[in-house]
Amino acid sequence: MKKPKRILIRSPNWIGDQVLAYPFFYYLREMYPSAHIAVSCVTWVESVQFLHLVDEVIPLAPLFVARMEDSVLPMWVQKARALERSAVRLRERGPWDLGICLPHSFSSAWLMFRSNVTQRVGYRSDGRGFLLHQAIDGDPSHSGHRSETYVRLLLDHRLNKKPVTEFWGVPPAHDLDPGIPGVQQSFPVEKAWPNVEPLSPPSQPYWVLAPGSNADSRRWSIEKFAQLAQKVSSQKGWTGVIVGGVAERPAAARLMEDPSLKLIDWTGRGSVATYWKVFRNAKFSVCNDSGLAHVAALCGSAVQIIWGAGDPKKTEPLGPGRVRILFSPVECWPCESNVCDQLKEKNLECLKNIQPEAVWEEIQSGIRI
Repeated sequence: MKKPKRILIRSPNWIGDQVLAYPFFYYLREMYPSAHIAVSCVTWVESVQFLHLVDEVIPLAPLFVARMEDSVLPMWVQKARALERSAVRLRERGPWDLGICLPHSFSSAWLMFRSNVTQRVGYRSDGRGFLLHQAIDGDPSHSGHRSETYVRLLLDHRLNKKPVTEFWGVPPAHDLDPGIPGVQQSFPVEKAWPNVEPLSPPSQPYWVLAPGSNADSRRWSIEKFAQLAQKVSSQKGWTGVIVGGVAERPAAARLMEDPSLKLIDWTGRGSVATYWKVFRNAKFSVCNDSGLAHVAALCGSAVQIIWGAGDPKKTEPLGPGRVRILFSPVECWPCESNVCDQLKEKNLECLKNIQPEAVWEEIQSGIRI
């Protein structure tokens, strides 16, 4: 196959996965420096596309009912219609010589097929192999870190024997350890997200807490976040900045009920990308296993993650910021389920076992504030 001139990428559907795809986009541009690279993505990850590595971002058509009579249609029909609207848009912006599906879904390969992409690449998963010209064997959800599964789609690329998990380097474990240098030392955020208007961080010393997550099995309790905030406030006197989307406002409101915690509520202030300066200048950030944890690490924050049901071997955040995870490996861990199916006292045991005292000790010893 000759070098493609126009490349279409179907990007991941989740913020954390999009951040983990950064090495893929970096190496893709390295392979094809003069190609026109476009990204098709869902709207909620549009703000974190890497505009210094791609030439065009084409949001997918939203799923909505345009006419009253459509409301009675089955959901799968409405989704199919939205997918076809997206394919029409992509055909109009084509032609496309090469298409790579980062999501492992049937619909992402179908979108490439309906967009008339000449050569389509992706994993042979979800029964979609017949839609791909180069269908890679193996289950990507059980084959190593997600960053690695994305880079593996660049079939002809060689990584100079450096693992993708060391793309950002390995920070020193102690003062005499020089660490391992990475392919990149820092994320060029102002080039990657030039259209984002960042929030200005507080002038006084502060830390960040991100209490949200889409899954119950990855969300530490608000009561324990409050106990952690009490320790930081009483021992350091630092302000805590609560970040997250509109969905995190109720949690933030509960945390704000106690003025002794010295917290300020900055939830719902824009896309996740608007927080990049807040993360970069923080003493440290405390997050659940969530998209914000990945963004914080990418933007250079020292990040302490309270880890629930996920498997860190597959989705631990990577970035130039020092990342520490604290988990409780109970019998069923890691189940990788969004909803805990354990009963009574064992329900969410992996999260309940993690105590604020242990988190604070981990922050002080691991992040070395």
